[in-house]
Amino acid sequence: MHMVQKYKFANEGRSNSKKLALLFAIIHVVIIASSNYLVQIPVKVLGYNATWGAFTFPFIFLAADLTVRIYGASLARKIVFYAMLPALLISYIITVLFRDGVFVGIESLLVFNLFVARISLASFSAYVVGQIMDIFIFDKLRKKAKWWYAPLTSTILGNLVDTFTFFMIAFYKTTDSYLAENLFEIATIDYLFKILVSTIFFLPLYKLFLNFIFLKIKNQ
Repeated sequence: MHMVQKYKFANEGRSNSKKLALLFAIIHVVIIASSNYLVQIPVKVLGYNATWGAFTFPFIFLAADLTVRIYGASLARKIVFYAMLPALLISYIITVLFRDGVFVGIESLLVFNLFVARISLASFSAYVVGQIMDIFIFDKLRKKAKWWYAPLTSTILGNLVDTFTFFMIAFYKTTDSYLAENLFEIATIDYLFKILVSTIFFLPLYKLFLNFIFLKIKNQ
């Protein structure tokens, strides 16, 4: 009887873990889809070229780091596995349907778009590489220093890899002259702005959510 109960609890644990991973994967895909739309819209930040995607993408690191802190690196990697292919597909669809933030019609999906395919592949590659690095670094540092050290370090390095992987794959020698001519400036400003957003908003939100989740777990 005792063995049956242990088996039942183990199965329930695996089921809950899978449901949690799927929920967080959906959150990741929503952030990726939003960022792929917003990265098409340029914005001036203190006179420099950037995109609105710099405001949204850092939140994927918030979700990933909270997952590692509370549930461990294994679940975080499972989330990346669940999210990466839907993210690739949705990235392509959204970027085909919207050009420079403007809806261009359903019929645009009937024609393969190499420019958009590069953006989707870039988003997919940057997401996987950036998240795996973020999870690895965060997992190594989370028990060795103060609470803010691991999320800040992993975000700085993860965003660095993610940002330049994305821009190099998506826009190096692209047909869009604005993006091609301003590639390194846009990528650098996007990266610096992501770090600014992460420092001002990410760390306080991380601490707030962390305290809230631990309080909920404690009261259960």
